[in-house]
Amino acid sequence: MLAVISPAKKLDFETPAKDLPIHQCQLLDEAQTLIQRCKELSPADIASLMKLSDKLAGLNAARFGDWATPFTLDNAKQAIFSFKGDVYVGLDAETLSPQDLAFAQDNLRILSGLYGLLRPLDLMQAYRLEMGTKLDNVRGKNLYDFWGSLITDCLNQTLEENNTQVLVNLASTEYFKAVKAKNINAQIITPVFKDYKNGQYKIISFYAKKARGLMVRYMIDKRVENPEQLTNFDYEGYAYDESQSTNTSMVFTRKLAE
Repeated sequence: MLAVISPAKKLDFETPAKDLPIHQCQLLDEAQTLIQRCKELSPADIASLMKLSDKLAGLNAARFGDWATPFTLDNAKQAIFSFKGDVYVGLDAETLSPQDLAFAQDNLRILSGLYGLLRPLDLMQAYRLEMGTKLDNVRGKNLYDFWGSLITDCLNQTLEENNTQVLVNLASTEYFKAVKAKNINAQIITPVFKDYKNGQYKIISFYAKKARGLMVRYMIDKRVENPEQLTNFDYEGYAYDESQSTNTSMVFTRKLAE
């Protein structure tokens, strides 16, 4: 199976890149086109466009200005170790073995506003450009226009190469909108994570994000190859709820001690 997740706003470029074989982003040429547009933005433009403080806008203007190829282990870092948001807390990439990372490289993709689609070990440089950003560009008025069918085409190519017909959607709604779901040559399964609170099971954002990472970690740990294996997911107390699930939505629930 092939899984997709979202990136994270929180980054770690203080810790050096791992001494692993170098991989380049498959859509790096497209990212270069987009970065040229980003380099035209002033800090004030970035603050307005992304609703950031002046400090963060200045930081990201500097990131755009410093962005340059070729990517090496001296100026870039593997994507799976660069993102540090809630999903990546659940994934806990630092504890993956070389064999685990090789499996992830083949079976996991990270959606990105700047890079389009990243494999876990693809090098990237620091950036902030969320997929929902309404940045006008050479292809339209926003990043969905810019990426068009490119992300979908790459996913279909990987699905064919992996000889799989299942795409596991562990991305947020904002990011998965960049995938043209009707054109994906596979069954799309979306795991949903609910926690018990105030007498009912509901999606709690923080827990759900971390659970997406936990599911990715489970898929890597267990070398999951089919949807049936996902039903055994039990990390941190979650359990499959068949009564709430459908062919396209797999629901997992958890009842924490209150």
